[in-house]
Amino acid sequence: MLSIEQISDTIPDFAKDVRLNLTSLVADETLSPQRKYGLLLASAIATRNAALIAAIEAAASAVMTSVAIAAAKAAASVMAMNNVYYRFAHLVSNPEYKTMPPRLRMNVIGNPGVDKSDFELWSLAVSAINGCGACIDAHEKTLRAAGVDSAAIQTAVRFAAIMQSVATAIEIAGPTPSQASG
Repeated sequence: MLSIEQISDTIPDFAKDVRLNLTSLVADETLSPQRKYGLLLASAIATRNAALIAAIEAAASAVMTSVAIAAAKAAASVMAMNNVYYRFAHLVSNPEYKTMPPRLRMNVIGNPGVDKSDFELWSLAVSAINGCGACIDAHEKTLRAAGVDSAAIQTAVRFAAIMQSVATAIEIAGPTPSQASG
């Protein structure tokens, strides 16, 4: 398993900006450790890049409880479902689908086991990666109602954007020598 620093080292020179952005995320001190590493983990999961997920989860386990790690994973998994459904309901021409109950279990949103605003930020980041405008709007409104300022909301989306670019850059680069031989 690679560390975040080793992941950074695998980012090719053509993506130097991505490498620098990853370094700035890791150094960011504007968020609590739980909020920051939850954003990193939920976003990494949304990228579906196994090496990135493993590196972020290892780093997160040093600063987050197992309950918080499970909540970040829950945010990524429930948003994977919701983003598909609500993006469909938003984009389909037939308005009937917007009136139908989704019939999707999502109890974790009401009781995530961590601060609700942390979970909402993580869900927003995943929704941004998955491109669900309806979910982005819903999470942004919930966060604003909870008193989360626009700077924190923008930071969450910036984290998501950078994590997606890291996943893309390391996928372009191909496997590291240790991954290729393992």
